[in-house]
Amino acid sequence: MAKILVEKSGPLSGTIKINGAKNAVLPILAATLLASDKCVLEEIPNLRDVSVMGELLTALGAKVSPLKDGCMEVDPSGEILGEAPYELIQKMRASFFVMGPLLAKNGVARISMPGGCAIGARPIDLHLKGFSALGAEIELGHGFVEARAEKLVGTTIYLDFPSVGATENIMMAATMAEGTTIIENAAEEPEIIDLANFLNKLGANVKGAGTDTIKIVGVESLGSTVHAVIPDRIETGTYMIAAAMTRGNLMIENVVPSHLKPIIAKLRECGVEIEEGDDYLRVDGKNLTGSVDITTLPYPGFPTDLQAQFMSLLTVTEGTGIVSETVFENRFMHVSELNRMGANIKIEGHSAVVQGHGNLQGAQVKATDLRAGAALILAGLVADGVTEIGDIYHIDRGYVAIEEKLRGVGANIRRVEEE
Repeated sequence: MAKILVEKSGPLSGTIKINGAKNAVLPILAATLLASDKCVLEEIPNLRDVSVMGELLTALGAKVSPLKDGCMEVDPSGEILGEAPYELIQKMRASFFVMGPLLAKNGVARISMPGGCAIGARPIDLHLKGFSALGAEIELGHGFVEARAEKLVGTTIYLDFPSVGATENIMMAATMAEGTTIIENAAEEPEIIDLANFLNKLGANVKGAGTDTIKIVGVESLGSTVHAVIPDRIETGTYMIAAAMTRGNLMIENVVPSHLKPIIAKLRECGVEIEEGDDYLRVDGKNLTGSVDITTLPYPGFPTDLQAQFMSLLTVTEGTGIVSETVFENRFMHVSELNRMGANIKIEGHSAVVQGHGNLQGAQVKATDLRAGAALILAGLVADGVTEIGDIYHIDRGYVAIEEKLRGVGANIRRVEEE
């Protein structure tokens, strides 16, 4: 098993280029199943989750080219199967995204219950509620779910919670439904806009993505297209926090600053200077000062995917910061690992109280999930001694060559393979 070793580093300095968004590319890859011909996707990050999705599409009958220079081609013009293999679904929660496209294209989708990071219950009930409202019959068995419909018919669907995954899956299922589908209390994330743009390029009729009401007018068939995926706002936020924690100065390129308003605002409250360009951010952490409080919320609120990284930052600022998690109930597993490094964090219900002091010590820790792993790397950059991070396969699910990018801007970090 590989490990990442991090030693205390000076202020980071230089330029980092951001990859395409993991949370955008996975549903878009699933949506290629709706196409009638080859789709070309650009700005695709070389991530474990992307390769798993490629394997899944191949198993379903699509022809998928190997990822090369950020480009991937998917040809779903042959026979597409209605059942996804258990072993692939279990590797990644986002594999459930194929259910909407399969239901729309074949009228049947049989999927085992999805796996993924253990950050709490992420029920699929809202996905199934949407499919049922469109006219599908749902059968839940031991470890699998099956949806069948001779014909999907548009309707109005109100989501009890603005779930990103449910919004995307229902959008995809509705693209070829008869009539009009309206999703109310829809999620508003930039990744949903990117999916809608891709679907519209295929010939779908999707309006309102990025607002809480999305309208999909069904069409008879979809074509093919070329599409470049948006930059990853979570990767961007992670490197912004790295600059702040090390009191460094980083130029971060290939970003959409408007996608990062909450993290920009909170870093500025901590004394960090941020220059916003059309497609870049310059982050200067030399004046990092006091703590702030954050509360995770659906977009455009503070993203839960940056909560762990920001908690690392609060351990080295002055004063006390409170982190309130409202999206996932089990997303404080990194607290015990940060405390092993000398942090002073106490959990009180859905909040964590972080007493900043800046005296972190290197330790043996493990990445309990994707974003927790990133948080431990950030803590290692400012901790005395060596931080040894295990279970880094979690980190590889969401960051392309994170140790190489950080090393390129002055971090003392390396990956080691254990025999």
